[in-house]
Amino acid sequence: MTATATQEASRRRASFHALTVAEVRRLTEDAIEVTFAVPAELAGQYDYLPGQYVALRTTLPDDSGEPQEIRRSYSICAAPVQFPDGSSEIRVAVKKDLGGLFSTWANAELAAGAVLEVMSPTGAFISRHGGSRNVMNSMNHPEELAAEPGNFVAIAAGSGITPVIAIARTLLAAHPGTRFDLIYANKAAMDVMFLEELADLKDRYPARLALHHVLSREQRIAPLMTGRIDAEKLQALLGSAIHAEDISEWFLCGPFELVQLCRDTLAARGVAPENIRFELFSTGRPDRPEGQIGRPVVADDSAEQYRITFTLDGLQGEVSSPVHARESILNAALRVRQDVPFACAGGVCGTCRAKVLTGTVEMAENYALEPDEVDRGYVLTCQARPTTPAVTVDYDV
Repeated sequence: MTATATQEASRRRASFHALTVAEVRRLTEDAIEVTFAVPAELAGQYDYLPGQYVALRTTLPDDSGEPQEIRRSYSICAAPVQFPDGSSEIRVAVKKDLGGLFSTWANAELAAGAVLEVMSPTGAFISRHGGSRNVMNSMNHPEELAAEPGNFVAIAAGSGITPVIAIARTLLAAHPGTRFDLIYANKAAMDVMFLEELADLKDRYPARLALHHVLSREQRIAPLMTGRIDAEKLQALLGSAIHAEDISEWFLCGPFELVQLCRDTLAARGVAPENIRFELFSTGRPDRPEGQIGRPVVADDSAEQYRITFTLDGLQGEVSSPVHARESILNAALRVRQDVPFACAGGVCGTCRAKVLTGTVEMAENYALEPDEVDRGYVLTCQARPTTPAVTVDYDV
């Protein structure tokens, strides 16, 4: 499989299926690991690459008691596995966010036996190093990986460890010459997710895995490992904690501010953009909340209109969007078809990706698409607004 084909595999069309919760395991006081059982007949729909994510969908009462559809994206935290009977599983970690409707409910009430709608895995936060560019398409079969050895570094904060631990497990198992350095930032030791799993991974690969726990609100023996990661501390960490000079890939996952700081710092150090993988759990923009459904837009035939045509699952839809409304293509499409794919609606996850076939658009934000995808005409429809009278996009390409 070519690099492009591998990338396309990581961007397959998302679809939801009802899955049963097999286990809920407490990780920290405010974080749980949720295991979904995937039956054999659906196993192919839930093959995944380490680092990908799923969206969970359910209905919960809002503050007024009215039922509200909720969608939230969570990275898969375990290396792929398939059982002898053909079934498999999906594991995600859910950390309670202040004011988070779904995460608060899940941490308090979600239990084994519950059924949620789970989207098929997607996402491009995956390794593309050397041979893995070709063989990491061996979904659910990490033992088949024969990637070239490499030196990898990950910088994660809080729940940003979720995809990183799956990537680290897989890359370390793929080749005996691979080395992995992980800088993991948290407030205190009690907040460290997967603490035991990380320790076990260190015991398994003592010479090839280096763990650097940085705690912002708890004193550590080494001053460098105490305090918030700012520009000065990051430079110091990169200069002393990272043992390899030739880094194959960098993985960054956490809050917007930290990820952006790391990207800027690595760029200033001459690291090629194509060797940096990053994923955000939010944009850090409180003025741009996550979306759930299309916001109301009043049709006005007398006003100037954009004509938006879209293809989804082989069916064509068309909707007119008032120019003055400045609504996104996703928002417009949701007004006429509710199954248009999306998860975060904040330009972070990439679920709403589509290709522009005719016309032009502008994207407000893009934290999910690779530069070559943008060059080939792909956009995040949650962030894309028409700039020509007519625009045609294809979700199936």
